[in-house]
Amino acid sequence: MLGTRPIYQVKAEFFKTLGHPARIRVLELLRKGELSVAELIPEVGLEPSHLSQQLGVLRRAHIVQSRKDRATVLYSVADPMIFELLEVAKKILTSSLAEAGQLLAELETLKFEQGRQDRDTA
Repeated sequence: MLGTRPIYQVKAEFFKTLGHPARIRVLELLRKGELSVAELIPEVGLEPSHLSQQLGVLRRAHIVQSRKDRATVLYSVADPMIFELLEVAKKILTSSLAEAGQLLAELETLKFEQGRQDRDTA
């Protein structure tokens, strides 16, 4: 129940739900629209049972929804704003990696002389 827990705890649980690479990959794929488990399997690279577990976690958290079309279960995102969240995460990571790349470039320009330094032993 949302009303009995602090919002920071609810947010933490939400981000924890997103904290699995397969779940992020599923969401990235669902950006294209509804997909079946059979369509997701080769793209996500998980065994069907493991993928079903990950989809179940996302479904219980109301991040994805499913519907049946005859014998096929189709998955889609429950709220397209999840794509905005993924885009913001991408921007943060890109910025962080760019800064790390600049630092690496600076480190590569540093030159250290080989040899011993003389020390006073008095």
